[in-house]
Amino acid sequence: MKKGLLSCTRIYAVNRSKVKNITFVLLHTSRMSDMFGVANKNRTCFLMRKFLWRVFFSFLPLFAAGQDFEVAPVVLNYAVEAGQSETKKVSIRNYGNTPQKFSLSISDVVRDTTKGPKILPPGTTPRSCARWLTINPSFIEINANDAKEVEVTLKVPTDGFSTRWAVIHVKAAREQTAKSAEKIITTGIQVTPRISIQVFQSPASNTRYRAMLSDLMETTLTTDTLRKFQVVVNNIGDKRIDGKVYLIASNTETAAEQKFSPVRVSLFPDESKKVSLTMPVHLTPGTYSLAVVLDYGHRTALEALQMTITEK
Repeated sequence: MKKGLLSCTRIYAVNRSKVKNITFVLLHTSRMSDMFGVANKNRTCFLMRKFLWRVFFSFLPLFAAGQDFEVAPVVLNYAVEAGQSETKKVSIRNYGNTPQKFSLSISDVVRDTTKGPKILPPGTTPRSCARWLTINPSFIEINANDAKEVEVTLKVPTDGFSTRWAVIHVKAAREQTAKSAEKIITTGIQVTPRISIQVFQSPASNTRYRAMLSDLMETTLTTDTLRKFQVVVNNIGDKRIDGKVYLIASNTETAAEQKFSPVRVSLFPDESKKVSLTMPVHLTPGTYSLAVVLDYGHRTALEALQMTITEK
């Protein structure tokens, strides 16, 4: 079964269809000591473990009540031309032992390579296709160990020529009892099982692939066992780019070349990403022309930046 992401305050649970397989992961922050009101590292770890066990047993009734579910697919790729529409189906399966209600909602999402994706109200960002989406039905009840399908229709306006995206949230609607309300007050955390579906739209006729490299620099420290470099990849076109970035060192005297392991990169339109590259510390002594190359296919020319390095 695919993993479902459960949203809560700084604690995330990955469910894998059975309660005994639940794994809790604590997101580390620089404010962890402040979060637990202590300064001693060992004391902090002890309190974190104690806190996690309490949270685990607080969450246990939630899963025992049959909150486990699966959504497929979790990515919807559309290639609809302007003025046309297309409908895709999403399956929701309830693995619980009781009937479960689900709600589906749409949001905008802004990609941030440093802070992660940011969820925003639908139709509030330039690249949003949220207003083009219709979900039928947007509220559904599924019997225990059963599955149902919902239809997601994308209707593109006559001027919709660019690449856009949005996110659909599938959330288990949980009725709050007096006992569950008391548990929320005790733990300070309310857990809502939710799985997100990524929605991408780009007309098939849109072939505006364009990327460039910038800000090439060496970042090697004296303690590093590899020589390190950093470059910024910029998607300045109107299509999602999936490519590879790699280094080529050419000896200026002998013309001998060495190509080093590539790094895979994926960028949405208007997105920039820092990429770290490495090569051995020791090359044959000499002067080298070092090129960083971006290859993103689609019959586009290779993008490259160069710098000169000396190996003694």
